[in-house]
Amino acid sequence: MNIENVSMRIILHAGNAKNHLHEALQDARNAAFHQIESKMKQASDELLEAHKLQTKFIQKDTGEGLKTLPVLLVHAQDHLMTVMSEKTLIEEMVEVYRNQHELKRKVDHLMEGSSMGKSE
Repeated sequence: MNIENVSMRIILHAGNAKNHLHEALQDARNAAFHQIESKMKQASDELLEAHKLQTKFIQKDTGEGLKTLPVLLVHAQDHLMTVMSEKTLIEEMVEVYRNQHELKRKVDHLMEGSSMGKSE
């Protein structure tokens, strides 16, 4: 198993996931909630692929044992764990934006009703 290749593939999948997550967050900020589920699914799929690579590597390492720990592998692990943590935070932030949008919609509706009553 080529450590550099596996490391780069982990970084690639984690990076793709991060891009999808940040696109979903931007959609939430812009109240484009219909697009978020797809982007979150894509992010989850990318993270799953990265995690599978990591698991295979760990299983292989358990049998053979690494003589050294390459910096690229450490970076890949760090990148993956950071994106997984970001995913959890972004999921919460999407819900905050969703709730904020719903409250704004209700306030706007109430304000419209209030102003219509005054004009009559």
